[in-house]
Amino acid sequence: MYATIQKWGNSQGLRIPKPLLDALGIHENDRVELRSDHDSITIRKVSAPAHKTLEERLTAYYGKPLDQLEPVEADGEIDWGGAKGDEVW
Repeated sequence: MYATIQKWGNSQGLRIPKPLLDALGIHENDRVELRSDHDSITIRKVSAPAHKTLEERLTAYYGKPLDQLEPVEADGEIDWGGAKGDEVW
């Protein structure tokens, strides 16, 4: 099977025939990995990353489980200073 590289906006594009995509199980909007090796290009389907819960994301952000974090408590109101600029209150 052959294809031709064509201009696509400011880049170059390659249309992959539908029978080839169907045979590989690649569909529109699937993520693929492109690798170059000397005179060839390899296109490989990438599995979708697993959805992370909010707790998993916060644990990754803080570097430790949420139950090990110290709660931050504000004592009363916080003074953020006077108005600056053209704010309307």
